[in-house]
Amino acid sequence: MTEKADSVKKLYTEMRLWEFPDQYVIQPTDGSSCSSLSISRKDGSMKHIDEIPEYRTIRVPKIFTIFGVVGMLRLLAGSYLMVITGRKCVGSYSGHPIFKISSMKVFPCDHSLKHTPAEQKRTEMGFSALLNVAERTSGLFYSYDTNLTLSAQRLNDLGDESRLLPLWRQAEPRFLWNNYMLEVIIDNKLDPYLLPIVQGSFHYFQSAIGKDIIDITLIARRCTRRNGTRMWRRGADPDGYVANFVETEQIIQINGYTASFVQVRGSIPLLWEQIVDLTYKPKFELLKLEEAPRVLERHFLDLRKKYGAVVAVDLVNKHGGEGRLCEKFGSTMQQVASDDVRYVHFDFHHICGHVHFENLSILYDQISDFLETNGYLLLNEKGEKMKEQLGVVRTNCIDCLDRTNVTQSMIGRNMLEYQLRRLGVFGAEETISSHPNLDDSFKILWANHGDDISVQYSGTPALKGDFVRYGHRTIEGILADGWNALMRYYLNNFCDGTKQDTIDLLQGHYIVSVGRDMAPSSQNGGLEAIASFPLALGLVLTGFLFATMSLRQVRSDFRHFFFSLMWASISVGIAAFVRVNGRIFCNRPRLHKPRC
Repeated sequence: MTEKADSVKKLYTEMRLWEFPDQYVIQPTDGSSCSSLSISRKDGSMKHIDEIPEYRTIRVPKIFTIFGVVGMLRLLAGSYLMVITGRKCVGSYSGHPIFKISSMKVFPCDHSLKHTPAEQKRTEMGFSALLNVAERTSGLFYSYDTNLTLSAQRLNDLGDESRLLPLWRQAEPRFLWNNYMLEVIIDNKLDPYLLPIVQGSFHYFQSAIGKDIIDITLIARRCTRRNGTRMWRRGADPDGYVANFVETEQIIQINGYTASFVQVRGSIPLLWEQIVDLTYKPKFELLKLEEAPRVLERHFLDLRKKYGAVVAVDLVNKHGGEGRLCEKFGSTMQQVASDDVRYVHFDFHHICGHVHFENLSILYDQISDFLETNGYLLLNEKGEKMKEQLGVVRTNCIDCLDRTNVTQSMIGRNMLEYQLRRLGVFGAEETISSHPNLDDSFKILWANHGDDISVQYSGTPALKGDFVRYGHRTIEGILADGWNALMRYYLNNFCDGTKQDTIDLLQGHYIVSVGRDMAPSSQNGGLEAIASFPLALGLVLTGFLFATMSLRQVRSDFRHFFFSLMWASISVGIAAFVRVNGRIFCNRPRLHKPRC
């Protein structure tokens, strides 16, 4: 264990970044090293130095306190260093503190741009502008001491040799948010700077049950394989990786025992899309139907390999716009269903409506046997494994946000009660509801968890969050849902294309190179290059304004009636043109086109 501790201590926990005219110098200030790291501002090259350089000019270098290096991104001519400038301790995992990133900063190493052609320089500036969006990425967590990318069960199963490896070597690549950005740091063999970061959620509370104290932690780990925004990443790719795939782990600690229960969520594992086109609900489009069985099989093969048995809970509507997706998912599941893979369809909106979420007990009755059979991880006071989780519930709706979070919170609640009964803390008929403080804290825990995941994917907190938070629907919650639905419409249509480009750039889904055919907006020709929704809206409103003004003057001069018709016709014509060509008036990703 001493070797392990020494290995973990190699990660620097606090540093000073000096900004010189020709280089950045990162100086560890936690007492763990005497040498510093120099990074050239010309090309991003790195080397160790023993002393901070002396000032060669009257200008005093800027100094920043940083708490970790996120990584480095290479673009056309420059490299860009991203660091953590703000953090907040939000709890502990495996006995070690967990930090949430509150602020990040990008430091450009782009002095070589001075000698690049003008066109290349403009393209570089377009890409580097996306890094301003990257600085505002939400829901990033890390630890200097333990591997946050692994569930408690997988952490417990690590062999002695694996435990001695640096954290980045232990990390689960699916959940390593800065995996691509760490490559330059890895190439330079800078282990003390290699900080694994997870995107998701981390919430914790402590409560009393009689004389017993219980600690409950809820962790979300977002998969990076098909990461993105709500409308620009739907369904699966040909390898079976799905959009909005999130692993959720609920951990309790009580009387020396530790119990962990894992669930997952993810988009319907078919090739499908729903491209924004200014309508409130764009049409669902199924792609390459003949590929569906193979994609679905790959997805569930991967789940079985990582989690064991799987029960897929499908919450989408059986009829209406979602009906075709539901039918295709259900029929294709029949081809891959086995003793280890079950499919359960539960039409959430039909059975629960907008307020009767207590009807989720019908769903729980259908899967309770699976939950009891496949169980959860249980460690005793000595950290010895007494039980292990042998399977996972996979839940989806269309977005895998609102209905999914309500359902997962219900499953987590029932599992917690089951665990407490098995540990002898609860009596046979005792429930969480009989302990008001525990009940309130548990609801808030899951509501915050759902909001975090929703903000990352859709840009707004989860809908139906009032039920998760309070146990029933409220007027305020219904009004908040209406506002958040409108905000989703705005963000999905007019902001998320740029956000998607940022995600693809940071995670290596799009790799910048001089020789490839890049597609920043400035290089798109034709109508798409000039299509602007604000301009079109302005023209429509101006047309109607002139039409109204002309109508008011009809009594004095009848010719104004024809002017009014002309302006109204122009407005209607522009509006109709925008409606028919809605897709090109939306904010679309310009970089990466997924394979599907």
